[in-house]
Amino acid sequence: MNPTEAAELLGHAAAFDNRTPSAAAAVAWAAALEDVPLDADAKAAVAMYYRTPPQNPNDRLWILPHHIRTLRTKIRSARLENFQYEPVDGETVPEYLVRLRGQTQAIASGHVPAPTGHLALEGGPSREFVAELEARGWQGLKAVDGDEETELVDAVRRSGPLGVQCPACHAAIGKPCKTPGGTDKQPLGKPRLKPHSARLRAASGESEQSAEERAAQERRVRQMSAAHLAREVEDIPDAVIVDEEAAS
Repeated sequence: MNPTEAAELLGHAAAFDNRTPSAAAAVAWAAALEDVPLDADAKAAVAMYYRTPPQNPNDRLWILPHHIRTLRTKIRSARLENFQYEPVDGETVPEYLVRLRGQTQAIASGHVPAPTGHLALEGGPSREFVAELEARGWQGLKAVDGDEETELVDAVRRSGPLGVQCPACHAAIGKPCKTPGGTDKQPLGKPRLKPHSARLRAASGESEQSAEERAAQERRVRQMSAAHLAREVEDIPDAVIVDEEAAS
């Protein structure tokens, strides 16, 4: 853009912001926009700038050269959104680069209509590819009925102890097990570091213990506690009786 073209662009901007163009301003704008031509996109950048309200309604919009450069690039890039290069059979790398540059410039400038839709992939996999998948155990795509869908959901939910509701403390799916009791801050009790054994069994698909099995387990726990307590009592040394008269 030369000073004459910059003066024309400044005159176009003056129609929006009522500025007074000068020869010095035209020279300055030409230096800042020396690689930007005066075209329809440059003038469209001015219109785009002034149709966008400022963040503060009291501020005065005043377009600058860097606004022209940025908004003009944005306008031209929008035309290339759905662009797809059209190759030519047997073309060399230099020929590809020349044709690619020519197509992008033609569409970005608006001389060639911009593509209006995304290109879609057509066709399915080849028979050879499907045969290779089937040889490796693939059974193809098939519909899933209600029962199979439920089984799939159950399998996902049983991916770990937190994937099922705890039968002992009734902790919800995804929530850790709770200790007995609670406080005002934790009405359901403090989180346990390890899930309840009943939850582990439920997650692994094991059946729940019967009343007799639970009673036997409780007896084993009490017996182990009693044995541990007895060992601690045996380790306590006998009391030493001190004769106070002899000691005095």
